[in-house]
Amino acid sequence: MFHSSLLRGKPVPSPGAERSGSARASRGAVTDWPSRMAELAETAQDERLQAFYRAGAPAPDTPLCDTPLLAMDVETTGLDPVKDGIVSIGLVPMGLDRIRLSAARYWLLKPRVPLAEASVAVHGITDSQIRNAPDLAAVLGELLQAMAGHVMVVHCRDMERLFLSHALLPRIGEGMEFPVIDTMDLEARLYRQQPVPWRDRWFWRRKPPVSIRLAASRARYGLPRYRPHHAVTDALATAELLQAQVAYRYTPQTPVREVWL
Repeated sequence: MFHSSLLRGKPVPSPGAERSGSARASRGAVTDWPSRMAELAETAQDERLQAFYRAGAPAPDTPLCDTPLLAMDVETTGLDPVKDGIVSIGLVPMGLDRIRLSAARYWLLKPRVPLAEASVAVHGITDSQIRNAPDLAAVLGELLQAMAGHVMVVHCRDMERLFLSHALLPRIGEGMEFPVIDTMDLEARLYRQQPVPWRDRWFWRRKPPVSIRLAASRARYGLPRYRPHHAVTDALATAELLQAQVAYRYTPQTPVREVWL
């Protein structure tokens, strides 16, 4: 569970930095996810995917405090969603006021591509651990049922959304789409999209960019450092980060359309 005391004594973005919506406006239109999920339910071929899409998505005006949220993380054999595979998935149910770690779900999977030494060094999952693990296809029904009706909370949507979609293509002949709140994107809105006054541009170019990686983002809010690259731990870390972001930069009444992608 998130505790506000974890934030004390740390430099954080000023409250309300995005409540005007100016940064949001510059990013263009956002998917109408309820309509998109209804469309996908009509075109999906796999019955499990059809059921997932039929569960729908919350209305765009739903306040964040009432939005069904599910933090997600995947660990992979590499960084290319086309060539690499998923070795583990972690899901952690959450809200703005609590994180249900006792209800977390975790799947260790056997990918259809070999483990690379570099990836093993990152997540620590070895060939012996996945030798008898199931293929993603075997747990797909469970996974989609757990995800159904939720907005996923991730840190870097290209990992979870693209890897899952590309993993499904050879297994069921179609990919997948789903709404996400990307905590990395929320940090990028603050640190990568601010206009720089012309007189400050030369100096600004000399400064290293602010890191929006998970650990660095959490540190700015005074959140504790966890050992990274376990799917459940990283999902928990992402859930706590979103709670902090909302506490300092949004409100519980912020419509989900302001932050989802």
